[in-house]
Amino acid sequence: MKYLIKFFTLLTVIIFFSFNTYANDKIKIGLVVPLSGEFKNLGDSILKSVRLAINDIDDSKIVIIPKDSKNNPDDTFEVSQQLYKEGVKIIIGPIFKKNTIKLDALNNDLIFLSFTNKIDSTKKNIISAGVNSISQFNAIKKFQTLEEIERSYLFAPNNDILSEIKTGVKKSKIKLKDKFYYDQDPTLITKQIEDVTRYRIRKQNLLDEIKRVEESDLFDKEQQLEKLEKKYTIGDVNFDSVIISDFDESLKSVITSLLYTDVSPKKKFIITFNQWFDESLLEEKTIQPIYYPSIDKENLENFKKKYYSEFNEYPNYLALLSYDLIGLIYYLSLNNELIDINKIFKKKNSFKGKIGIFEIENNKINHKLNFYQINEGLLKKIF
Repeated sequence: MKYLIKFFTLLTVIIFFSFNTYANDKIKIGLVVPLSGEFKNLGDSILKSVRLAINDIDDSKIVIIPKDSKNNPDDTFEVSQQLYKEGVKIIIGPIFKKNTIKLDALNNDLIFLSFTNKIDSTKKNIISAGVNSISQFNAIKKFQTLEEIERSYLFAPNNDILSEIKTGVKKSKIKLKDKFYYDQDPTLITKQIEDVTRYRIRKQNLLDEIKRVEESDLFDKEQQLEKLEKKYTIGDVNFDSVIISDFDESLKSVITSLLYTDVSPKKKFIITFNQWFDESLLEEKTIQPIYYPSIDKENLENFKKKYYSEFNEYPNYLALLSYDLIGLIYYLSLNNELIDINKIFKKKNSFKGKIGIFEIENNKINHKLNFYQINEGLLKKIF
């Protein structure tokens, strides 16, 4: 069976809304985010983004009902239950996975679009809307094909995200040469990467070759020794690319350790997970080029300008996701009654938002991501 996938921007949604069979129904959307406590600023940023989306859609049928989760599972459950009693069938939130642990006890016809990027198939009424590992591996697969990469080595930290990484590998069916799970302790990373890259063997190969040439009667002995002195190792590694599922300083430590073991980004593809356009990576020219999947940067910048113009401050990245989720719900309501919202997310569908393309099926949301390169201090879009 072939599916006709239609991509709508919010503007297109507005134009076609007049044809909606259910035009007289109110679209009640709950918003469960922290509006007090440690993460109040994050919750406020999301709420402001939702208001931007409502203003852009400009339809009185949309009703947003915000509630304070207080970043607590019990409060999240309580306010969600209140929303359900008020007739809400779909809730945007919560932000963190820890606050979803009690929500499957609620009616299955109450759907949560959580901001988390952690994949969880055990809770049927909670849909993870964040940029998950499956989406990222799918984009990396496309890059592998584009660059004819055949031997990718996955480097992943042995921490609480490892199960998500393993799920992403399995679901995306990405082609890997091997996998390596490292300790994030910076004093241990280099030693572990030395083992993976066979650094000591390759270093010894160089020392042996220098000794052989020194003891030889070769006519170009001095020239060969001069060339050898410029090398760090002899011998190649058994992969053509490294996929590093890490971030911030830990990511930089891993790439620096690869450099130390004579694995150069100029000879092997260094691919990472979504770095949210971390500007500090632009300054680290010794570890470039770096490649990674991400949301559409141009759309992000336009959204940031719009948000700043309205609120005189810059948004959190999750705010862009909340803007799109309002548009997504609005789009899905065009040809469906929200009373059947739990069925809507089982159908195969696509929606084009600011963050990129949402691909929906079987109560799962994946993102069709762009791909970027950082090289010589500059960011370049690959696709």
